[in-house]
Amino acid sequence: MSEKYISRSPAIAARLLGDEMMIMSATDSTLFSLNPVASCIWQAADGSTPLSEIVKSRVCAEFDVDPETAFRDAEEFVDRLAQHGILKVSNEPEPNAAAQGGTA
Repeated sequence: MSEKYISRSPAIAARLLGDEMMIMSATDSTLFSLNPVASCIWQAADGSTPLSEIVKSRVCAEFDVDPETAFRDAEEFVDRLAQHGILKVSNEPEPNAAAQGGTA
């Protein structure tokens, strides 16, 4: 299994409202309301941390979920947002991603 690295697309608008993250794609105006688990993944999408590590260190640490279920659900969530251009998925870390930091 190859690793997935995820990062947020620059072509979005995002706001945290209470404990929900609201994200809109600038390309097709699709609006997403992320629950706390999805928001956790979104906020950790820095392009340099593998999805498996995000699930292990963030999702499983903060929420009562087994690792297999969490990873399967995270992959589904990431693939869905990637189809709308909201997340970028790569098999390799983005160059300089850790140095740039995240935005949300």
